[in-house]
Amino acid sequence: MNHPLYIYNSLTRRKEHFKPLHEPRVGMYVCGPTVYGDAHLGHARPAITFDILYRYLQHLGYKVRYVRNITDVGHLEHDADEGEDKIAKKARLENLEPMEVVQYYLNRYHKAMEALNVLPPSIEPHASGHIIEQIEYVKAILDAGYAYESEGSVYFDVPKYNRDFHYGKLSGRNIAELLNTTRELDGQAEKRNPADFALWKKAAPEHIMHWPSPWSEGFPGWHLECSTMSEKYLGEVFDIHGGGMDLQFPHHECEIAQSVAHSGHDAVCYWMHNNMITINGQKMGKSLGNFITLDEFFTGTHKALVQAYSPMTIRFFILQAHYRGTVDFSNEALQAAEKAYERIMDGWKRLNELKPAEASTVDVKGLAQKCEEAMNDDLNTPIVIAHLFDACRAINSVNDGKATISQADLDELKATFKTFLFDVLGIVDERAGGSGVNLKPYEEAVNLLLDIRRDAKHKKDWATSDLIRNRLAEIGFDVKDTKDGFEWKVK
Repeated sequence: MNHPLYIYNSLTRRKEHFKPLHEPRVGMYVCGPTVYGDAHLGHARPAITFDILYRYLQHLGYKVRYVRNITDVGHLEHDADEGEDKIAKKARLENLEPMEVVQYYLNRYHKAMEALNVLPPSIEPHASGHIIEQIEYVKAILDAGYAYESEGSVYFDVPKYNRDFHYGKLSGRNIAELLNTTRELDGQAEKRNPADFALWKKAAPEHIMHWPSPWSEGFPGWHLECSTMSEKYLGEVFDIHGGGMDLQFPHHECEIAQSVAHSGHDAVCYWMHNNMITINGQKMGKSLGNFITLDEFFTGTHKALVQAYSPMTIRFFILQAHYRGTVDFSNEALQAAEKAYERIMDGWKRLNELKPAEASTVDVKGLAQKCEEAMNDDLNTPIVIAHLFDACRAINSVNDGKATISQADLDELKATFKTFLFDVLGIVDERAGGSGVNLKPYEEAVNLLLDIRRDAKHKKDWATSDLIRNRLAEIGFDVKDTKDGFEWKVK
C-alpha cells in the first residue's frame, strides 16, 4: 500500500510521507480527557481532528488500532506534581466516590462525542486500571538510572537525561533556560532539580486515591499513564501520537523522555498536534474559566451565546479551519458555519433530486481526486469543503435548469459526496434523521401540504395556496417554487 498521504510531524517540524511500521496496520494513540467536568469546545477539537485522521486512514485501506486514554487519577490541580488531584477534589466537594465522578462525566463525554459523530476508539484505557503496569514502568526507569527516589516519591532526573539525550526536542525548549526559569513550588524541596517531574507521588493522608508500591502508598504521575498504556496496546514503537498543542510541553515532552529512558529509543514515529480554540484571543479551557460546554452550545444556555448551535454546526465550524490553525470563537463565526452547513446539505438534497440528461454541460469530473489530494496534504479539510461547495454550485445550476448532467456524472457526484462529506468528514444530515430521530414522516407531511398547495395553485385557488405557504413560513419553513414543483428547508 503506497498512498501519498503527507502529515505534519511536530517532532521534525515538516510534512512527511506517512509510512506505517506494519502495513496495513496503524497504531494511533491520542490523549483523551481528564473527566472531572463536562466536555467543552476545546475538547471537541482534538476529538474531531483525530476522528478525521482515523476515518481517512480507514478510507485509505489501513486497519487502525486507535487508543484514546481516560485520565482518572494523577492530574493535579495546581501543577503536574503538586496540589490536589482534580477528580479527587471534585469527589470531596460533592461527597462522591472518585469513580462516581469519573463515570458521570465520562458518560456525558461519550454522549457529546456521539452527538458530534466522533467514532469511538478501538481501546479506551483508564489510568486507574493500569497501576501495576505503571509501577513496573517506573522500576525500569529507575534501573536505567534516569530516576531517583525521594521521601517516598520517585522523580525523573531531567538534567541527567538531557546529558545523554535531548530533553526539549519536541517543544523546542532550551534545557538550560528551562532549568534557570522553572519556578520554585511549595513542597518541591524533595526534588533534586525544579525541572524534574514525578513518576510516582507519595500520597498525603487526605489523598483519596492511592495504591501500594515499593516506594510508598501513592499514585502515578500524570505523564506516566500515556507512556505505559501506549506501549501496552501499541508496542514499544508505534505510528502516531496525537493531542492538543497545549500538551506539547510538558506532557508530551515528558512522555518522550520516559519512553527513551525506559526502552532506549523513541516510541513515536509521527507526533501530531491540533491547535487551540480561542475566545477573545485566549485559549478556551477550564483552567481559565472561559470555556463553554458542548451541552451549553447544543442548548444555547450559556450567556455568551445568542442561540443554540447543533452538533453538526460545531463539527462544521471546526472542520472549516485547518487542524493546525487557531480558531477563534464568536457567535458570528458559528452562525456563518451554520449557514454553510445548511447550504451544503441543501446541495446534497438537490443532488438526490436531479434528473439525468443524455450529456453534461457542467464539469464535475475529477472532484473525488481533488478531495483526496486535499486530504493527502496534511488533512486539509477546508479545501475539501471548498471543492464540495464548487460542486454545489454546479448542482444548483442543474437544479435551476441552466445546465444538464449525465447519469454517469450524477452517480460519480453522489459517490464523492458520500465518501468525503459523510464518510471522511463525518458530517451527518441532521434534517434527515442524523440525530437518531426518524424524520421521514415529518418530511412526508410537509411534502403533502405542498402537494395540496400546488394543486390549489393549479386550480387558481390562491387563498388556499397563500394560506399554506404563509403558515409554513410562520412555523419556520422556507418554501421555494421551482420549474419542477417546489423545494423547502427549515429556516
